[in-house]
Amino acid sequence: MKYKNAKNILPKELLEEIQQYTQGDFIYIPIVGDKKMPWGEKNGTKQAIYDRNENIFKLYQEGYSIHEIVKIYNLSESSIRKIISNIKNKVVN
Repeated sequence: MKYKNAKNILPKELLEEIQQYTQGDFIYIPIVGDKKMPWGEKNGTKQAIYDRNENIFKLYQEGYSIHEIVKIYNLSESSIRKIISNIKNKVVN
């Protein structure tokens, strides 16, 4: 989510109307209907985490220990175990 100055994007009349309710605050304007994108889709975060998790699983399959993977990715042991477990369950199903 990017910060935008309302005076640069809203018509003057609308800005003045909003200022009757709030001034100098940050407000969130939700996306309408089908324009809403799932978390991480717009900025690529979701894909980056998916790729990271696939790489973690690949290392595990190649024989790396959980502790070695923890050191590589700087994640907790429980996080690594959850990632591996989730991918194993997807492969089985």
